[in-house]
Amino acid sequence: MLSDLQAKDVINLVDGKKIGSIIDASVDKTGKIIELSVQRRRFIFFSSAAILIRWGQIDKIGKDVILVNVKG
Repeated sequence: MLSDLQAKDVINLVDGKKIGSIIDASVDKTGKIIELSVQRRRFIFFSSAAILIRWGQIDKIGKDVILVNVKG
């Protein structure tokens, strides 16, 4: 399942911008995903650190993208 999610772009519904791509996931004792680690978009001279997106911030998982609500 993680590999399926890693193939999708993560888009923020707050501003419509691409956040980046999933690089890892944290799971609880039952195997349920609780948060995703997303590598931010890379720019020419630097790359930003990964950010964590809680499962509750995910609005929709589509065929090609994951839509999230991340403020700030």
